[in-house]
Parts: sequence; C-alpha cells; structure tokens
Amino acid sequence: MSGPCEPPPLSMARRDPDEPKGASVLPPLTGDFVRVVLVGFMGAGKSIVGRRLARRLKWRFIDVDQRVEQAAGMSIPQIFATQGETAFRELEDKVAQRVLKGTHAVISTGGGWPVRDDRMAKLPAGTLSVWLVVDPATAVSRASRRFGQRPLLATDDPMATARELLAEREPEYARADLHLITHGSSPEGLVEAIAKHLEASTEQGRGSDAADSTPSS
Repeated sequence: MSGPCEPPPLSMARRDPDEPKGASVLPPLTGDFVRVVLVGFMGAGKSIVGRRLARRLKWRFIDVDQRVEQAAGMSIPQIFATQGETAFRELEDKVAQRVLKGTHAVISTGGGWPVRDDRMAKLPAGTLSVWLVVDPATAVSRASRRFGQRPLLATDDPMATARELLAEREPEYARADLHLITHGSSPEGLVEAIAKHLEASTEQGRGSDAADSTPSS
C-alpha cells in the first residue's frame, strides 16, 4: 500500500469556479473573524452552505475534500480503495493545515476531520467554527443519492453505521462556536444565520473598542 500523495501548494491548486475573483485581497467584513470553518456529518450541506456564504461575504470558498482529491489525483472512494482510510486521513490533515493558514475564506471540512488530534481546540485565532447539525435519517437519505461517493456508508446497514459514526463524532462537532440545525432550514436561511452572527460579533467588537477608547473622568 503506497503512502498518501503530498498536497500541492495552495497556489498550484485549481481555483474553485465559484470563488470570487480578488476575494483573497478583500478586507475582512467581520471584525476579528478572518475565516469560517464548517463542520458536521456527511449530508449536512456544508458545501452548498459554504459556497453561498462565501459569495455573501465575498470571500474564498475552500472544500477540503475537493482539495484532497486534487492533491491525490483521484476521488475519495478511490483513495479509500487503493490506499485505505489511514492514508486518506493523513492527506486530509495536511491539506486542512494548509488551508487553515489562509484568511478571508469559508472552509468546508470532511465529516471525520474534527474527530482527531483535538482539532477543534486547535483552530487558529480568528476562526468562527459552525456545526451544521443533521440527524442520521436525513444524512442517509441525502447520502443515498451518492452512496458510491460515501465509502464509510457502503455497508449492509447504512443507518446503523451513520448512527455509530455520529455518536462518535458529535462530541467534537459540539465544540463549534455556533450550532445550526439543518432540518427544515434552507441553505439561504443557514447562510443568513451565520452572517448575522458575524455581524453581531463585529458590532460587539466595535462597542468594546469604543468603550476602551473613552477617556476616564
């Protein structure tokens, strides 16, 4: 079994077609927050919400799974089949470490990424972490359209597998700053909730700065 491929420098990676031109040089619109990291189980809608949020903020959108596939030169199911899950996780970690150094970005992580090495606690300063909460039934229903792309659910009982994986992962997901239930919510509604949280944090920061600059009597 060969080891994982080295991820290319970010400048070499293919630009996402939905990424706004010049986004990486735009000033932050959200006070101290310079990136948003979306976490959650497969089927939670991290990619669609992430793309739309990036457009709203005029930031870059980065899908870690896509970057892993670009680095490996093959799909995630192919990585699992030819190199195994351990190799995939190692490459996923290298890619995530690189993209987390960037700013003005909305980053969609893989469903299993937050579980290892205390990663939620080690997110860099300036990160707003958001858990998109999805129940097992909804996750399996959405994933069933693409079971071939979801190697961890390619089992005799996908529902039981989803419940087991969620039970393992939810304590780490729950360490996110903001929790949003996706059931019954539209992608636009979720984007609006995240944007409002960012805006409220900005206003709070401005108020604190103004208070600090007020001379004492």
